[in-house]
Amino acid sequence: MKAHQITDSVYAIHADIHTDARFEGIWPIPNGVTLNSYVVKGEKTALIDLAKDWAGSIGQFDQQLASAGTSFEAIDYLVLNHLEPDHTAFLIELRRRNPKAQIVSTPKGIALVKNFFKITDNLREVKTGDTLDLGKDTVLEFFETPNIHWPETMMTFDRKNGILFSCDGFGSYGALGERIFDDEFTAEEHAFFEHESLRYYANIVASFSSFVNKALDKLGALPVKVIAPSHGIIWRKNPAEIVSRYAKYAGYNTGTAPCEKEICVVWGSMYGYTRAGLEAVLDGIRAEGVPFTIHQVPDTDASFVLADAYKAAGLVLAMPTYEYKMFPPMAHILDLFERKHFTSKKVLRLGSWGWVGGAKKEYEERIASFKWTSVESVEWQGVPSQADLSLLTERGRELARLIKEN
Repeated sequence: MKAHQITDSVYAIHADIHTDARFEGIWPIPNGVTLNSYVVKGEKTALIDLAKDWAGSIGQFDQQLASAGTSFEAIDYLVLNHLEPDHTAFLIELRRRNPKAQIVSTPKGIALVKNFFKITDNLREVKTGDTLDLGKDTVLEFFETPNIHWPETMMTFDRKNGILFSCDGFGSYGALGERIFDDEFTAEEHAFFEHESLRYYANIVASFSSFVNKALDKLGALPVKVIAPSHGIIWRKNPAEIVSRYAKYAGYNTGTAPCEKEICVVWGSMYGYTRAGLEAVLDGIRAEGVPFTIHQVPDTDASFVLADAYKAAGLVLAMPTYEYKMFPPMAHILDLFERKHFTSKKVLRLGSWGWVGGAKKEYEERIASFKWTSVESVEWQGVPSQADLSLLTERGRELARLIKEN
């Protein structure tokens, strides 16, 4: 595998990761993920971002660096936009192989280099507006973008070539293969990567949407020609597309962009009685013509639930009472909704109970701070009656009408 040339002096180095191991130890990556780094050459050479030795990634990096006429041992600067270990775990070995390379990061990034990796020499702190002159008119400018999605993060701008190296910003799940640029993929493939970028955002970045908005404002005036993230497609033809996408995602839970006029249905059922009630709700939603996605928990991994629920204006949460409280897989989903700031949704909760209820009480306590508009809950004991089913259908229609008015 060879490095991909972005310009005469900039190369993309990337590894495709295919593994059963989860991203961040939590999120499944059935279609893989990329680790992208970049070589920028002037009179000096900078490597922007690194990787961990994961599923053969460093072997892929070594091979591509050689094809770009350099190596880990030959670089002069290592620019670390973000210190999370998927971009830095190889740092100790790199320092052993190349002790002369200066490590460049924000003050908080350098603190992590010292405290996390125990490297204390040949370090350089940079802040917003600072630059690194590589020679041959190649200047890197640095912009602090804290909390996208760690406090130390920054983005690096190549003034000469108009390339924004954005690390986890503008990233996506999904391995790329030998094609890495946006103009190399079909419309169908872009639809796949759009969903993977949404899932990545909902899983990794959604908690920090207000900081995404701040970064978009800060970087808006830059003459960006290429956006080069550390996961996913490199945008050389239409970088405005991924910027627009991220602005929309950030708006879903900050109010700067509307959620989609659809409903995400999340359900769990112990013996089928809650599922029977849910079917009546779905009849009501269908009658109003509002699109919906549906996920059963715990069968569907929370990663995929988050993606659809994050963008949807409406939610249906169907759960039985379990040991006087919510069905545990649904409690886990609500915990993630809270962590990721799923606010301002229109929501219907329903569920059955056996000896006694309890899910409703715990649920209402948990969502008190969510700023949700709730359609009145429906609960019933055991098998739903015809009256229960009729009420559930009407509640489904009521929620769907709220979404259409949204």
